[in-house]
Amino acid sequence: MVLIQAEKIRKDYQAGEVSIAALKEVSFEIEPASFVSFVGPSGSGKTTLLNLIGCLDRPTGGKLIVADTDTAALDRKQSAAFRGNNIGFIFQDFNLIPVLTVYENIEYPLLMVQNTPVEERKTRVAALLAAVGMSEQKDKYPDQISGGQKQRVAVARALVTNPKLVLADEPTANLDHTTAYMVIDLMKKMRDEFKTTFIFSTHDQKIVKEAEIIYSLEDGELMDRQVQGGKNNG
Repeated sequence: MVLIQAEKIRKDYQAGEVSIAALKEVSFEIEPASFVSFVGPSGSGKTTLLNLIGCLDRPTGGKLIVADTDTAALDRKQSAAFRGNNIGFIFQDFNLIPVLTVYENIEYPLLMVQNTPVEERKTRVAALLAAVGMSEQKDKYPDQISGGQKQRVAVARALVTNPKLVLADEPTANLDHTTAYMVIDLMKKMRDEFKTTFIFSTHDQKIVKEAEIIYSLEDGELMDRQVQGGKNNG
């Protein structure tokens, strides 16, 4: 079974009369419950690739199938609905809403994206607060918790809609190394518990080693694939 299938996907951007190739015929497959990292220097195409997988942008060419859906065929409204039902996002700057408590930040997608009934919201949020070790901080606001705790909340929020896939663009960039390892370990634990695929981008070589599958990008091209820890995929 394959969760993501990319076949020679390209992404070009126009800068005036000049066309810039951000991705050049990139092909890969990712299975469910994988823990994957896309690595490379700034400008290598990591963020562009995550944006395509997350239906935040469309490829210029090639084919990209995510959860049995040809994402290029979706219009804007369909893309938003697909993201809401299938994909969670974790951001390097946490992206928590400052006027909402920890509990409310995690609950937010269930209210705004999935319109989940109140009792189910309570059950899901409580379970994820416990899973990420933030139950005792549930009534605090983002400015009252540490960076590592904010990222724990972000992980919980990404998982609360029961997505098939979580995308994290440089999720440890604003954390010290000790906290960064803790967040990556938490993501692995959540992958094991919820069978969710995690894909994160990074240029931090120490964090890269924590991934099970590593795709290396350079100047928009897929240069290498490494498998660690015995888990394989295409």
